[in-house]
Amino acid sequence: MALYAIGDVQGCDRELGSLLERIKFNADRDLIWFVGDLVNRGPDSLGVLRRVRAMRDNAVSVLGNHDLHLLARIFGSVAARKNDTLDGVLEAKDRDALLQWLIERPLLHEDRARHLALLHAGLPPQWTLAVARDCAREAQAALQRDPARFVATMYGDQPCIWKTALAGAERLRFITNCFTRMRYVQADGSLDLREKGAPANTAADRLKPWFECTDARWHGTHVIFGHWSTLGFFRNENVTCLDTGCAWGNTLTALRLDDAQAPPICVSCAPRAAAPPSKPRR
Repeated sequence: MALYAIGDVQGCDRELGSLLERIKFNADRDLIWFVGDLVNRGPDSLGVLRRVRAMRDNAVSVLGNHDLHLLARIFGSVAARKNDTLDGVLEAKDRDALLQWLIERPLLHEDRARHLALLHAGLPPQWTLAVARDCAREAQAALQRDPARFVATMYGDQPCIWKTALAGAERLRFITNCFTRMRYVQADGSLDLREKGAPANTAADRLKPWFECTDARWHGTHVIFGHWSTLGFFRNENVTCLDTGCAWGNTLTALRLDDAQAPPICVSCAPRAAAPPSKPRR
């Protein structure tokens, strides 16, 4: 059995099909981990959801911010955004089944035997893996219990720092922002959710990527994540980023996780009309 992880697909079903062919995916033996953001910006979010759901136990996908945005669209919390490409899902006959499947996806997945964890965005330095595990379960339970209420209160940048006393919607919002939105933290460990550029292009000296906090309490498990297309493919002893900008016309990337020597495998993606910001926001 081979274990692969695949970066942010974001509605690019043709490219996903090509990548599965490239890695010779076999549903009888192989397992795929998806880093979240299965939907939006690409042309065929419906095809991606149907494909990954049909893989059943051969696929694990965590929730990303675009997946949650789709749920917010469904439950009326937000209006359509300029670059949304979700109409195919919203109008599909099997919409309810697909959305129920999406609601049941985790925020965090672990393979403790391999010391691997899968999530979409990041972990704050104050969390141990045990705390992250509990927080993920807490937010997942709230989402599954009352999806409309969950998505109605999840938007916002505050609170920006972890406190165990956080409660209610503020606690769930912080947890959700960590797992699905964070890239940078400030010196005191608080989240900066505005900056989206690559570290080399970031002007603010006060910021560092979440995975570069040397005193982070989650260290000890290798974290596979996406969400950060301007960072691109990145790997060090603690983390691997697999978002290589498929939705922006770059590549879609897979990495074999059960073979430490395996190089990333990429397929080229169709050109898109826009690209993410590569320079820091001021």
